[in-house]
Amino acid sequence: MALSTVWVFAEARDGKVLPITLEMLAQARELSDNVEAFHGGDGAAIAAELGAHGVTKVHATGDLGGALLGVPVAAAMAAAIEGGAAPDLIMFGTTYDGRDVAGRLSAKLDRTVITNNVGVSVDGDAIVVVEPVFGGSTNVSTKFSGPGPHLALFRPKSFEPAETGGGAAEVAEAAVPDLGGAGGATVTERHVEEREGPSLDDAAVVVSGGRGLGEAEKYDMIETLAKLLKAAPGASRAIVDAGWVPYSYQVGQTGKVVKPTVYIAAGISGATQHMVGMKGSKNIIAINKDAEAPIFSIADLGIVGDVHKVLPKLIEALEARG
Repeated sequence: MALSTVWVFAEARDGKVLPITLEMLAQARELSDNVEAFHGGDGAAIAAELGAHGVTKVHATGDLGGALLGVPVAAAMAAAIEGGAAPDLIMFGTTYDGRDVAGRLSAKLDRTVITNNVGVSVDGDAIVVVEPVFGGSTNVSTKFSGPGPHLALFRPKSFEPAETGGGAAEVAEAAVPDLGGAGGATVTERHVEEREGPSLDDAAVVVSGGRGLGEAEKYDMIETLAKLLKAAPGASRAIVDAGWVPYSYQVGQTGKVVKPTVYIAAGISGATQHMVGMKGSKNIIAINKDAEAPIFSIADLGIVGDVHKVLPKLIEALEARG
């Protein structure tokens, strides 16, 4: 049984829809023939891109003047629903704004929100979401009960985005009610971390280092190899916690989820927390001196050896090729 209407909280930056929104739209189309988006900002600016991914209508608040999105967007969503809009399901990405809006909307509507999901389906007349637990070793299916709309948060890379070739979505005004003092928070400045090469989220090749590197200075090998492969450097939680690299490099359950064509794990034992964030990679290459390291259980190619010997040889070979 298909759902009547599914809403997707559409996030954008610099006039471009975020990948996690496009991922959710692909799955939303599997659930309903009527997929609509809700956006905190100028809907006309992203109507064409949303329409190309199957959105029929985008409910947009218009320019919010730098306001922190959570308060005005949740209020506008609640007002639209209380005014008669009746989506069966509202999908949010697991982002800072997605979690903020979903949490506030849950309180306003007195509806349960289920977080950290990687899948969703319809079972009869019920919506079922899938959430990984115990570090991703087990999936739990949870069925919503009670009245809708049902609210669910989804992790990045859970679905594959795909265009439908549709025209620009219709733009409908979503009125923001009086927010009182709660609407006073504004974003005064955004800091974008400087980087070279592809971003960790979108890179086709990722080279990650772990505790097996031994010391912070040895992470230079990871960055050198990444540059030679036009890859993004990543890291395990252990060396992020140790202060060797910034948190933005972290791959894992509490970091970023990546699905590159090639993932190279150097000196990473393969704690469940890390594997949750990269096990969806198409080709996994593991380098570790411990032949019993868990990372080898999911590796397509395993090299049992000392990273301090293997990586320099690999770098030397790549440099020799020019």
